[in-house]
Amino acid sequence: MVHQSTTPSPASDLPNPDSLHLRAGALFARLKALNRAANAASRAHKHATADARHEMDQTHLGLQNLLYEKRHLEREIDKCRQFASVYQDIPMHPVEDFLNLAPEEARTEDVLANEHQLMLNRLGFELAERQRLELRAKELAQEKEDLTKQSKAQSAVVDRMQAQIEAVMKAMVEAEKSVDEMVPIDPSPEGTPTPVP
Repeated sequence: MVHQSTTPSPASDLPNPDSLHLRAGALFARLKALNRAANAASRAHKHATADARHEMDQTHLGLQNLLYEKRHLEREIDKCRQFASVYQDIPMHPVEDFLNLAPEEARTEDVLANEHQLMLNRLGFELAERQRLELRAKELAQEKEDLTKQSKAQSAVVDRMQAQIEAVMKAMVEAEKSVDEMVPIDPSPEGTPTPVP
């Protein structure tokens, strides 16, 4: 800003108009350069601010995504924990029986330390035991069926023999009656029957 004095100055104090013009042109050029530099700095700051805002928005969006994923995973974990699986209703050997009866490789220290693997091994052992017992039940059922067939066959033989014995007994009774009719019994003092001539 040019400071003007209120008192008139002598003409000799006035600078040359050409030098004023040159000086004013230089000042305007400097002013324009400063204005351009200020505009460039302002643009650079705006650009830096926009980049920082964009990065902050991306970070915030990433945070929101992670929070959403965390809530989703927590809900899934809760669903899994509340899931009523079939294995929970299966009557299984207690852990003590499992430790006593299961093969050594199914009850190692690593397995006992891992609750999930222990449950899997218990279920596997329970399945193997049930298959073994089912096979034994089938064998016993077959043995029972064979014994039943054998018993029925023997019962049929006994029934036939009983019928034959009854037929023989009936024939013997009839033969005794015939013999009694042919040979009368005479009571004698000695108690021996005497034959009739």
